[in-house]
Amino acid sequence: MAPKLPPQHTLEQSSATTTAGQAQEHDHHHGGPTGIKRWLLTTNHKEIGTLYLLFSLSMFFIGGIFALVVRAELFQPGLQLVEPEFFNQMTTMHGLIMVFGAVMPAFVGLANWMIPLQVGAPDMALPRLNNFSFWLLPVAFGLLLSTLFMPGGAPNFGWTFYAPLSTDYGPPSTTFFIFSLHIAGISSILGAINIIATILNMRAPGMRMMDMPLFVWTWLITAFLLIAVMPVLAGVITMMLMDINFGTSFFDAGGGGDPVLFQHLFWFFGHPEVYIMILPAFGIVSAIVPAFARKPLFGYASMVYATASIAILSFLVWVHHMFVVGLPLAAELFFMYTTMLIAVPTGVKVFNWVTTLFRGSITFETPMLFALAFIVMFTIGGFSGLMLAIVPADFQYHDTYFVVAHFHYVLVPGAVFAIIAGAYYWLPKWTGHYPDERLGRWHFWLSVIGVNLTFFPMHFSGLAGMPRRIPDYALQFADFNMVSSIGGFIFGVSQLLFIAVLIKCVRGGEKAPAKAWDGAEDLEWTVPSPAPLHTFETPPDLTSQAPQRH
Repeated sequence: MAPKLPPQHTLEQSSATTTAGQAQEHDHHHGGPTGIKRWLLTTNHKEIGTLYLLFSLSMFFIGGIFALVVRAELFQPGLQLVEPEFFNQMTTMHGLIMVFGAVMPAFVGLANWMIPLQVGAPDMALPRLNNFSFWLLPVAFGLLLSTLFMPGGAPNFGWTFYAPLSTDYGPPSTTFFIFSLHIAGISSILGAINIIATILNMRAPGMRMMDMPLFVWTWLITAFLLIAVMPVLAGVITMMLMDINFGTSFFDAGGGGDPVLFQHLFWFFGHPEVYIMILPAFGIVSAIVPAFARKPLFGYASMVYATASIAILSFLVWVHHMFVVGLPLAAELFFMYTTMLIAVPTGVKVFNWVTTLFRGSITFETPMLFALAFIVMFTIGGFSGLMLAIVPADFQYHDTYFVVAHFHYVLVPGAVFAIIAGAYYWLPKWTGHYPDERLGRWHFWLSVIGVNLTFFPMHFSGLAGMPRRIPDYALQFADFNMVSSIGGFIFGVSQLLFIAVLIKCVRGGEKAPAKAWDGAEDLEWTVPSPAPLHTFETPPDLTSQAPQRH
């Protein structure tokens, strides 16, 4: 059922009356620091959320430039622009920066901004820790990017940094890469602790767990995943550090170690990591689809249970990345079936979104367009994932461009489109202005065309046998690669329109009311637009009429 919040006018009036005082009393941090010091020392969840989002956007463009170097090199056969060594550095850095520097911080930024607003909390539970966990990130990625200028260059062994390729043959900068990942990992764990503490302890009176918006639920589950798997990543990269610098041989078969152990440890982290990058996206889409269909989300409780099921099952599927290492038949069968099983709760989500749309009063503003593209193209990525789950078929697909196509369909129209959809959806709440609809539509259509031109041909080049991570290729793959490169540049350049939309929205545009979208019913839409620096200093009391979502 639709959330039944206290009467809209009552909440809006009460927030409006408090806001007048808040605006004067709090906009200058009670006379606190201004200028650069304000941003360095801020403990306000909205400002820290903004810092995360701006950092993520900068990393998105840096990682995107690295991807365009790769696509430019692969535009046609033969070595064109860069040496194979530098090509390998670009593929590695692109993957690392997009996963750890763009997608994850963007979701943490959205969590910082929206979770306190959605649960009626005045701020995050641990504000100083919040500030610290953000400022670890520029240090971590400054260190990672600095490896490009070190002797031997940046890491060149792929974003999965398999040992012994990374430990025995990596450049000297590998140690700095390990330290940068440690720092980023600490940031993720601290952020996750903060989110869990906020959701469990700071909800408005009367808001039960099963009354929370789906975005809050997906982040609560994601935060537990982060706390579970980031220490595994920390362990495996510390073992790498020991192998490189202290003479151990955890992953060196010559010294009694096992390189397959690295893969087990990495993917035990790596597969839940995939869901860390997609579960918050499910929450964003679960907010946008009901708002623009003007219908309550179909099957709220089943969405919560499906999200929890995906998180639990994500710990039981990691070996599907390793079908070609020589597993026992029983292990192949077990992980094949668990991988197929994870499609069931994911299918529940897709079914619920489509059913929410059924007979809805749908309008197609930019946030809805990106959310619908997410549903269609993420599903395509899911289907190719099911193909990869089948062991004998995976022997053919493994380490080809089919895998590259699969995970980019999950992460670009999946995670990235959901982040963009969330930005368009909440921009009126952040800035007080609606985003430019005409520019937004141009951004959407160019992005959709670019993404499909880039990644759909990769399915075919992969099925034809093209290996991933190679700077040159045989003539029969030329046409597919040319189309992919053109698509990559269309997608990359079209993101400049997003920057234009953001700048225009911050500077002005059509004024947004507190409830910017007709069908939006969550608690953040009771706060004035733009949201004042301090909100819910007196928590809204939902005891008498708590949201009924199930």
